[in-house]
Amino acid sequence: MRLYDSKTASVRPLEPVVPGKVGIYLCGATVQGSPHVGHLRAAVSFDTLIRWLRRSGYQVTYVRNVTDIDDKILAKSAEAGWDWWAWAYRYEREFTSAYDALGVQAPTYEPRATGHIPDQIDLVRRLVASGHAYDDGAGNVYFDVHSQPDYGSLTRQRLADMRTTEDEAQIDATVEAGKRDPRDFALWKAAKPGEPATASWDSPWGRGRPGWHLECSAMSRRYLGDEFDIHGGGIDLRFPHHENEQAQSHGAGWAFARMWVHNAWVTTKGEKMSKSLGNVLSLKALTRDHPAVAVRWALSTVHHRSAIEWGPETLDNAASAWTRFSGFVSRAVEAVGEAGPEEIAIPADGLPGAFREAMDDDLNVAGALAVAHEHLKAGNVALDSGDAEAVRREQVLVRSMLDVLGLDPASPQWRGQAGIGGSAGADEHAALDALVRSLIAERAEARAAKDWSRADALRDRLAGAGVLVADGRDGATWSLS
Repeated sequence: MRLYDSKTASVRPLEPVVPGKVGIYLCGATVQGSPHVGHLRAAVSFDTLIRWLRRSGYQVTYVRNVTDIDDKILAKSAEAGWDWWAWAYRYEREFTSAYDALGVQAPTYEPRATGHIPDQIDLVRRLVASGHAYDDGAGNVYFDVHSQPDYGSLTRQRLADMRTTEDEAQIDATVEAGKRDPRDFALWKAAKPGEPATASWDSPWGRGRPGWHLECSAMSRRYLGDEFDIHGGGIDLRFPHHENEQAQSHGAGWAFARMWVHNAWVTTKGEKMSKSLGNVLSLKALTRDHPAVAVRWALSTVHHRSAIEWGPETLDNAASAWTRFSGFVSRAVEAVGEAGPEEIAIPADGLPGAFREAMDDDLNVAGALAVAHEHLKAGNVALDSGDAEAVRREQVLVRSMLDVLGLDPASPQWRGQAGIGGSAGADEHAALDALVRSLIAERAEARAAKDWSRADALRDRLAGAGVLVADGRDGATWSLS
């Protein structure tokens, strides 16, 4: 398998520290507010990577952290009148619910920053002792960027060209005051007047809390060791967060990450999706008119290094594409029975060669989907001709390939949205299909006449009965919610 390594700006072979095993650390959520699709893209992208690695025979240890103490969390919780830890836990649960709704597999470990304060203090001690860090006598400790010769190597920048190595949102006049050089960054922050007493911990430098970057260095080492295979995250985290993580870990004498894999943004009108732009699309809002699987499809089927331009038709197109596959799988199950989980779990070397080559080539999901489409067509031809053996074979191959992308229509995650495995038989399903399509036809007529209120009323009527309608270039399709 080959992956694009952000540090070297090249596609490189995956060469695990321990043959047959892969350790992955993904920067997870800072739980300051509700998740939107921009946040969820990294989790879905790495879920696809992990599914493929496991299908390829690797034993994967996957760590995704939760940042539950942070300047933004303290500020927002105080503004809302909440305890900071309750505020953080509220949104941690929202993120977990969103991951579950999209079929993202749980990590091997999901450590919280507040659960690893001793590890972080030990790392700061180590950096101070080795001359890579210093304290200002006021309870703050900083990393001396000049002490680390390879500082800037991850993002291929010169220190002389930098103004700061802190995230703009984390810059604090009190903390900045103790720096020998404005480009040094905070490892430990002294407790400030007015902050909750529960938001600080005892340390050799006084009461305080860790800087933003410290937790990931400490926790990746705790669960994956001094050196591990892949560090991941959104491309916006490369600097300063990941650059500073690498500096801390190298300063501590750890080899740290062998390879850096970053996913691109979700954009709206060319701009990164963020709260500050006011273009947030929450999962709850997105799934009012579309099934959650359409969101998964939209996030899973674009190359992880390509930006996803999110627009009005994004979910319509995703739902339409998924319905073509789920419709085939539903018909195949009715015709020849459902292939069991053990049949679907085909090892990578048993899947079509072109699919395997695409996935091994930096997770080329577009190329992999093209192969799945070929087998979808073959399956539909087999259904039309009544070739039961071919129908069974193509059901297994199509579902197995989709399962790598977390999109198998007959999986426990999605079977209800695909209309598979319900109590209704083929005749009942056909009757339901006829009734729904008659209402969809009425809605199409209303839309053609620009009678939007009637069109919306028909859609809401269907939604109230648990039927989700997706509009696509080839017309409207439906699925059960």
